Amino acid sequence: MALRLPRPHRFDVYVAVGGLLGGLLLMAAGLHTRSSGDPVTLFEGFWPVLVPLTVTAGCELLRRTAPRTALLTGTAAIVADQTTQGNIATVLMFTDLVYAAVLYGPPASARRIPRITGLLTVAGALVPFAVWREPEALLIGVLIGLVSFAPAATGWIVRDHRDAAEAARLRAEQTALLAEMDRTQAVTAERARMARELHDMVANHLSAIAIHSTAALSIDEPATARQALTVIRENSVAGLAEMRRLIGLLRDAGAAAEPAAAPTLDGLAALVDGARANGLDITLDAEHGEVPAPVELAAYRIVQESLTNALKHACPGPVTVSLAQRDAVLDVRVTSPYGHRDGPRAPGSGAGLTGMRERAALLGGTFEAGPEGSLWAVHATLPVTEGDLE
Repeated sequence: MALRLPRPHRFDVYVAVGGLLGGLLLMAAGLHTRSSGDPVTLFEGFWPVLVPLTVTAGCELLRRTAPRTALLTGTAAIVADQTTQGNIATVLMFTDLVYAAVLYGPPASARRIPRITGLLTVAGALVPFAVWREPEALLIGVLIGLVSFAPAATGWIVRDHRDAAEAARLRAEQTALLAEMDRTQAVTAERARMARELHDMVANHLSAIAIHSTAALSIDEPATARQALTVIRENSVAGLAEMRRLIGLLRDAGAAAEPAAAPTLDGLAALVDGARANGLDITLDAEHGEVPAPVELAAYRIVQESLTNALKHACPGPVTVSLAQRDAVLDVRVTSPYGHRDGPRAPGSGAGLTGMRERAALLGGTFEAGPEGSLWAVHATLPVTEGDLE
């Protein structure tokens, strides 16, 4: 199986071709880094200069795909170039290889190359100075630093900024993802809250309408039918009022509009009176002090839904509603007769029990509902803390 070399980047091709052509033009013009007859020069002529130039230009094709290989090969080429008259294009392309090796190479190479070139720069300045004892010898270290350490340091700075920008982009994406998750959770929670409010506000009235309309259709007595229609009308008007209140909460009526007041425990008497008008025999016993608004709303809705279930499913008999506050806990209990019912019955979906359980759980309370002998009991405990009242 043939080994496929990585395809060079288009910009790298431009750099390689431009460096090679520029070096050829300099050679044709007779411009070199050292003059003929320089004692450092071992090889003179056209071809000794061309070989390092061509090799370095070829290494430019690998500056992104294989930066370490390109740098090692380019280092051998620049050393060979120093034994000839030299070409400035070869030197410039080598500095680009050092820069690319730090920028595109592995993290380990990116850390080592600036250190190695820094040590070479220091050694290139101190060793010649120690041997020749001439200040001009320090210029050798300066030249080595310009050719090797400077591009390596530049590559490290650019790479550090690039990594920081990538990390910032990832953090921004994570923040956006978390914000979207929070938004989705908030929308889900708001939908659940709206579903509970809609069910608790309207189910009571619609259940009474369904039961009394069934009674009116099944009993052929004008007085009974008239009484049933009166109850139906009252519950229809009350249900429409509750719907308007909910719609008003959902609409953005502007800053000048005052929000509709949420139900409180002071409204339990009116709620019980309405249930009595629908045919329930209710006893209310409420003993409580000041409680936070969320606890008031939850207790009111639990009582309201319990009375709705009693209206739909309970047998004839007394219904008791009791509220008692003790030890920073509001205790809510509603009982109704449990057993087979002969009269008309409104259908149920079970959403009421789920909504009551969710209301208690949101406040850190408990909820239980089930038969207790001949009674169906709904029992909820809602924590009341001083911090909530502040």
